[in-house]
Amino acid sequence: MTVSEADSEVFTPAAIAPQFVKARKEGVSVPGYPGGVIPSSMAEGYSVQDIAIDLWPDELVGWKVGLVPPQHRERLGAERLAGCIFKTKVQDAKVGAPNEFRAIAGGFCAVEAEFIIRLGKDAPADKTQWTAEEAAEYVGELLVGVEIAGSPLATINALGPTVVASDFGNNDGQIIGQAISNWRDIAWEDMPVETFINGKSVGKATAATIPGSPLAALAFLLGTVAARGKPLKKGQIVTTGATTGIHDVAAGDVAHVDFGPFGTVDCVAVPAK
Repeated sequence: MTVSEADSEVFTPAAIAPQFVKARKEGVSVPGYPGGVIPSSMAEGYSVQDIAIDLWPDELVGWKVGLVPPQHRERLGAERLAGCIFKTKVQDAKVGAPNEFRAIAGGFCAVEAEFIIRLGKDAPADKTQWTAEEAAEYVGELLVGVEIAGSPLATINALGPTVVASDFGNNDGQIIGQAISNWRDIAWEDMPVETFINGKSVGKATAATIPGSPLAALAFLLGTVAARGKPLKKGQIVTTGATTGIHDVAAGDVAHVDFGPFGTVDCVAVPAK
């Protein structure tokens, strides 16, 4: 093996992150995982994400939480993972017209029905272990909405959670719907959601589908980002998990997400520019 061949088999976050950032900026796909060597741990995945966050020319305004598939949890020591959300990628849900979001040709794109938390106050920077009960005290609002899962890498989910973590947590946007004003008085089971793609129902659930409730997702995130030196701040948003599933879409597909008494979100995938 030559020296150059050996070097090519080394996991190098500083070389991987710029390639993801460049592809996202240009709205183009990547043919495979940049550099070829995927992160072996969640810490390695987040090391790529942290570099990409610093390179991305936008304000970090929130985070997404996703589940680690059961078959990976013991090996990785994680049940959930975190991804970043940026200001220009956040939209308020329109009334009477669908919100547009991009689908990168040759990449990955999906819609996820979400219950979203907006922080009501800054979280302590040095607290890395949280309970759901403690997390509840930091909720300013509970809202409904849609996460746009998106990546220049078509195989991002197939390659596993460490790869998902390395590329923004597979996030490419957020559409925010209305707030659930009296959410503390409503059971999670009484917060319904159904997702339709091109008029066909593809998933039906409630907020109780999220393991431990959305507050457990928030508790995870509070600790995880504090440990990375990025504690949550007042006003930041947290998407708590895909309630009805991860629904793949392509340019031209239309999604309608119905949260029952808490409103609807309509959106359409358009080709990336």
